[in-house]
Amino acid sequence: MDDAITIRGLRKRYGDKQAVDGLDLDIQVGEVFAFLGPNGAGKTTTVEILEGFRTRDDGDVRVLGTDPGKANLAWRERIGIVLQTSGGLDLLTPREALASTAKVFAHPLPVDQVIADVGLQEKADNRISGLSGGQRRRLDVALGIIGRPEVLFLDEPTTGFDPEARREFWGLIEQLKGQGTTILLTTHYLDEAEHLADRVGVIAAGKLLALDTPANLGGRDTQEATVTWEEAGTRHTVRTNEPTAEVGRLSQRLAGEVPGLLVTRPSLEDTYLALIAPHLAADETAGERAA
Repeated sequence: MDDAITIRGLRKRYGDKQAVDGLDLDIQVGEVFAFLGPNGAGKTTTVEILEGFRTRDDGDVRVLGTDPGKANLAWRERIGIVLQTSGGLDLLTPREALASTAKVFAHPLPVDQVIADVGLQEKADNRISGLSGGQRRRLDVALGIIGRPEVLFLDEPTTGFDPEARREFWGLIEQLKGQGTTILLTTHYLDEAEHLADRVGVIAAGKLLALDTPANLGGRDTQEATVTWEEAGTRHTVRTNEPTAEVGRLSQRLAGEVPGLLVTRPSLEDTYLALIAPHLAADETAGERAA
């Protein structure tokens, strides 16, 4: 099976709002895929349908070859889910919660290994009620991976993490990918998507606006570059489709090193904001009309 997830013509409506509007998408086995989009874009609805927690109005959906809406327990053992929030475990310790969850899987990971992977060794035997927000988030991730999932759904997984913890978490995701796990990630952190994802999809108003690698999304790789340098005490800037040639000319004219040289292309954030801007403007206009 080349694709872990296939979506064709997916639609979901809530009253007058079309949350997902004819979405088509394939996610390959072993791929890390990031869903990007503003709040209300349809990301969470799509993910919940893939997880089997929400029904769809129309379309065909397959996760590991199975319709999630008709899946059995054997299928559920093959997926892992990290929700935005979780609760009901406050009286347990992380070790107890993981040991209990592990019992429902046929081939779970060792509890101590998972505790170490998410960096909860020092809090493993403390009550969950006393964990910080970031520590609780690490436990959520631990609960999602304890069953050795083939497909892992991560909904805003690093919310509440400090920068060091986020970097450690990225290492865990890279480790899981190396083991062949397919990962669908929703995140508002553009650097996270750029670092982790093989491909990203930008969604707004329930439609897929763009789909590509982080480096090529929205034609980033072919857009004009900005070349900036210092000369005669002044900062100069040129936009060009041939940055290498421009730097060569500068180097020749300035007889070697180019002072203060900087060559940039539009960042992933720049591209993302440009893609969703029309939809944000439309939402604002609709809100003004309603008011």
